[in-house]
Formats: sequence, C-alpha cells, structure tokens
Amino acid sequence: MRILVASETAFVIKGNGVHTAFVDHVELLKSENDIETVVNNEGKGDVFHCHTYGPYYFLKGLRYKHRRVHTVHVIPESIHGSLPAWKFWMPFVKWYMRQVYSYADVCIAISPRVEAAIEELGARTQIVRICNPLPVERWKRTDENRAKGRQMLGLKDDDFLVIGVGQLQARKGVEDFMDIAARIPEAKFAWAGGRPFGVMTEGIGRIDARISENRCSNLQFTGMLDLDTMPYIYAAADAMLFPSYQENCPLAPIEAAACGMPVIFRDISEYESLYEYPYLKASTTDEFVEMTRRLMNDKEYYQAGLVTSEQLILQFDKKEVRQKLMELYGWLCSSDASVRKTGIPSLQTA
Repeated sequence: MRILVASETAFVIKGNGVHTAFVDHVELLKSENDIETVVNNEGKGDVFHCHTYGPYYFLKGLRYKHRRVHTVHVIPESIHGSLPAWKFWMPFVKWYMRQVYSYADVCIAISPRVEAAIEELGARTQIVRICNPLPVERWKRTDENRAKGRQMLGLKDDDFLVIGVGQLQARKGVEDFMDIAARIPEAKFAWAGGRPFGVMTEGIGRIDARISENRCSNLQFTGMLDLDTMPYIYAAADAMLFPSYQENCPLAPIEAAACGMPVIFRDISEYESLYEYPYLKASTTDEFVEMTRRLMNDKEYYQAGLVTSEQLILQFDKKEVRQKLMELYGWLCSSDASVRKTGIPSLQTA
C-alpha cells in the first residue's frame, strides 16, 4: 500500500499548526516499514491524503476518486478573529468549505467540534474522528535545549519565562497576552509566531501599533520560527499561556505540555469535548494573571500543573493514531464491496 500525503504549506510560509500536523503525519507513516509514503509531487499513491484545501488539493485529487482523505484543520468559524470583515466572508467560506469536505471520500475530524461543523454544513462525505499525533520525543525538554533557547531569548538562568505561541491575530488572544505581561513585570514573556496571511490578518493594524508601542521590558516577540527552532523555545519556558478564543485541536499547548511545563488554556467550550483529562483554564485576564503568579510562587501548585500536563498528552499517543490511519487506508484500498458498504465502525469515535 502506498500513501500520498499532500499539503500546500510545503510550498508557502510554514510557520503554522497545519504544516506541523502535515510534517508529523509524514514522519508517523514513515516510522514503520509496513507501507510506502510519498509526499506532494514525489509520486503516485493508492490513497490521497491532504491537509490543505486550496487548488492543489482539488487538482491533485482528481485521479483519486473514492480514495481521497482530507484532514480538517479549519472550519468556518475559524475565520472569526482571523480574517478582517469575517462576517462579510462567512457565506462564501461556508460554501467553499462544504465543497472541500464533500470532495473527500473521508474527512478526518481532529476534534468533536470539527465533526459537528462538517455535519452542520451538510457535506457529502464520511467522517471519522482521529486526533493529531504528538511526537513526544521531538519536544522532550533537555538541559542543552533549555540553555540554547534561553540564550536565543537573552534570558538569565533565574528568569521565569511565560510563552505564548500562535499567529499574531485577534483570535489567538495575543492582545490579552500583552495585558497579562504588563501586569506581571517580575516575569519574562515571549510570544512566538508571525503572520502567514500578511495584511489579510484580523487586527493587524491594531496589534502592530501595540507591539511598536510596547513599553514592557519583560515582553518580546520572536516573529515566525521554523519547526526545528521551536523545541528550544519550549525548553526555555517555565509555563505557557494559551489565551486563544477559538480552536479545534491545537498543537502548541500539547507540544508545550510534552516539553514539561504547566499550560493555562482559555476556558472555551471546544476543549470540554476535546480533552479526555483535566487541564488548567482561565476565563479572564485577571484569572490568567492570578494563576500565572501562583505558578511562579507556589511550588506545590506548579508540580500539580506538571502532572496535569503529563496526563493531558496521553490521548495523543502516536501509535494509536497510526493504527487508526492504517485501518482507514486499508478500508479505502479494499476491493471487497461488502467491506466498503459497512463503513469504518471502529473509527466512528475518537
């Protein structure tokens, strides 16, 4: 069996979670010798599996009717706080995403909310729910990585570093992160992420103005960083804040958790159905500030946060994800009509 994995992120700016998920997917399939994996233009496959939804997805998938898989990372509501004038764009986005989902024979929903969004649009496709895999070994903290990351960020050994990771857009809560940093001058803060969509970014003028006027000596913005650099940034940190207002199955917080630090999420409904284990959460800026200070000053609370992170990542075991993908690919390649008609019962739930 030969699987073609595709993503348009390989040809453009790569500093986003979709590209990371694509890279993780390819590495996961290549980790064993039971199938052959080709990427983008490297050759043909028995199954076409794409992570993006542009022209490349539609053109590349033409010859793979009945064997097309799309991992759904983006749903219509993801444009709220991501694109300017999002209400104006929403009807077109809903129409277009319906075409994207329907073009695939199977859509992989990376979270319960994504599954519901596909169903709400009335897309003509089968849906299976499979979380993003987490390559824990890539993110594991080492003393060497921590030293290098702290050198990159200009930090002292005793600095308490709080990081935020994501695109510089309103949806990700970067402005809240700046407010939190201003209220905790005794800690250091760093935000890693840029603007893959340039001027088509919600709040770009407002956020740029705040960054240029930034008077907080304890806050820095690294800009967009490549995947190979991020292990150093995570290892340099003592805690992560993830104040995003809308997410599906975000990679950054579980990567930070895998690196061994407490992670404080914004309290939004998507996480209640996504995560199988408890997680630290805050609803307001005041709560983010209070919990961050407590992590800094209460050793027992910090250790409990580490245990919470260790538990949180358990549901993203890459071996289980790979097993589900292999079952899906085998079903798509089956020539037994009775097998195809039964669907994929063991994959209908996460």
